[in-house]
Amino acid sequence: MIAIDKELIQVLFDKALVNPRLREGYDLRNSKDEGCQRMLLALMSRTVVPIHRHPHSNKNVVVVCGKMAYVLYDDNAQEIERILLDPAVGQYGCDISANAWHTVEVMEPTIMYEAKAGKYGADGSETLEDFKGRISHDSSPESFSNTLGDLKKNIEYLIGMERQSGSMDTISPLYVSRMLNVPLEDVEKAMKKLGVQPNDKSLKLENYDYRRIEKASN
Repeated sequence: MIAIDKELIQVLFDKALVNPRLREGYDLRNSKDEGCQRMLLALMSRTVVPIHRHPHSNKNVVVVCGKMAYVLYDDNAQEIERILLDPAVGQYGCDISANAWHTVEVMEPTIMYEAKAGKYGADGSETLEDFKGRISHDSSPESFSNTLGDLKKNIEYLIGMERQSGSMDTISPLYVSRMLNVPLEDVEKAMKKLGVQPNDKSLKLENYDYRRIEKASN
């Protein structure tokens, strides 16, 4: 049995005070293999908890002593709700819905109890910063792959850019290979698909038939 008494609370406050994060946790599970998380948290007034969420579980919170607020946010980090927790005025706890972005603001040293489903580190929890980074990465345009179809598009684009720059030089499969970092034989194959014979060693940009490109690409 674990007694949650003044002695334990003081120990947690003392540890939180010297912790660089200004908070200290006390695991109440019997085993790390339990499929839930139950803990006491000591939080000092200047602690900073990143905005985060737990996609698969509600979080139950009860404040033992102190004063704090739970703050909820939308996906754009805009505050949408604030819940004051202060046992002195009868505000003892709250239930945070699964998938809700939240953090805490600690007004005075606080001890809180929290519980949620899922093993620590394997419950899908994430910070808003990580979420935004993932969304930004997922929504960024993919670069061309050098499959045969996309390689033809890359060659068209390269020839077009050279022509727009006013270049009257010749363009060869070797030049394309070096510019696109693609094996020469792949370039020759793609240019053949575009209507250029593999034994053509060079190609005058001003004489290139772009209608032939469009026809070969369709």
